[in-house]
Amino acid sequence: MKKVLLALCLSSLSLASAAAPVVIANSAGPDALSQADVKKLFLGKLKKLPNGAEPLVIEYNEGDALRASFHELVSGKTEAQLQAYWSKLIFTGKAKPPQTVASASVAVAQVSANANAIGYVDEADVTGAVKVVFKP
Repeated sequence: MKKVLLALCLSSLSLASAAAPVVIANSAGPDALSQADVKKLFLGKLKKLPNGAEPLVIEYNEGDALRASFHELVSGKTEAQLQAYWSKLIFTGKAKPPQTVASASVAVAQVSANANAIGYVDEADVTGAVKVVFKP
């Protein structure tokens, strides 16, 4: 019985500490994006933002826990599936991969500096320099 209670406590702690990614945009960017648009953006399928501009997609480095969490929620792809997906698109010349960053502060700085940038961060890392346009 003690083992069951311990397992329940540990699982609830891991859920509480799980990352809650949100999609952010520049203050001059779109006010909101649908889940379908976000999925297309981060898979290189959406070539234009609602304002007609070409998006600058900001992605975390491979292996980042927030990246895995985000794609699990939004694109439904694992890290291995993402790597295979992008390898195929790059090799065939159908898309360029998103720009990658190593931290939330860099993601926020890049998005705030470019009117057409879209990225994601943990909800706790959102600042007044960007706006949330989608919550998975």
